[in-house]
Amino acid sequence: MVDPLTSVVTLLQPKMSYTKIVTGAGRWGVRGKLEEAPLFCCVVLEGKIRYTVDELQLIAEAGDFLLIPSMSTFSASSFDVPLEDEWQSEPVVLENGEHRNGSASAEADVRSLVGFCQLTSPDATLLLTLLPKVILIRGDVRLTALVQLAIDEARSQRPARDVVLERLLEVLLIEALRSSNNAVTSPGLLRGLADTRLANAIRRIHESPEEPWTVALLAKESALSRSTFFQRFSTALGVTPMDYLLSWRMALAKKFLDQKKSITVVAALVGYSSSSTFTVAFTRHTGMPPGQYSRLRQNAEAENSAEAPAMS
Repeated sequence: MVDPLTSVVTLLQPKMSYTKIVTGAGRWGVRGKLEEAPLFCCVVLEGKIRYTVDELQLIAEAGDFLLIPSMSTFSASSFDVPLEDEWQSEPVVLENGEHRNGSASAEADVRSLVGFCQLTSPDATLLLTLLPKVILIRGDVRLTALVQLAIDEARSQRPARDVVLERLLEVLLIEALRSSNNAVTSPGLLRGLADTRLANAIRRIHESPEEPWTVALLAKESALSRSTFFQRFSTALGVTPMDYLLSWRMALAKKFLDQKKSITVVAALVGYSSSSTFTVAFTRHTGMPPGQYSRLRQNAEAENSAEAPAMS
């Protein structure tokens, strides 16, 4: 049985590219747009932090794990709301390497471990639409144990601390994605998987993307009427069943094309009766025909291979 979350995470290929300890003292606030990486995650080690992500407001407390899987406009601030002149564009880097918000001389009352995660999949932008805009995990036993490990490691000065923190955040990321029952999430795949009826249909899409799915057939998999299924699915995931199916098929198509499978084979694998109908759908969805996509990917791989010896 195919696990939809496993298949999404496998295609996303997440890798933590940058981590830092961020502390706060007094009243403070930072705001801007998350542009460093497709995924932002934060483990609150001490204190409380107010977050606003687009228009969603939440408070993250010690032991919480926050994941924002999109380029979002955000703000973070102390629990006591700062005055307008107390907002800043970015933290100050202290001598010990910590990034400080608020007073640089006072004792920190907020401490967090922040990570920026790159997605090495060529289809990362498309796949991000399958995830909620914000994930806040609280009270999960397994995640709490991992958070405690991160807290202990962040406080230590042991060798390879930064490497260990990066790996811990990668594990935390995957654990957070599959702990959706304990998460506060906006619409997306995780909310859909938390609904046992919808999860059946989502699982079948991932198991057999080549099947000629319709809303009626997927509703039958969920043991719901067509109209109830359509409304419930669209509300939970933020996209219609057919849009979700198309997104998943196109993500898989890119993976198969990267594996140098022929267009005819790829078309059959993702549920199209002919290479021409697949080409039309792929072009409409990605902005280029599959043949051009394959050539661009192969040229990029060749350039990277040619540059590798010079960089070593």
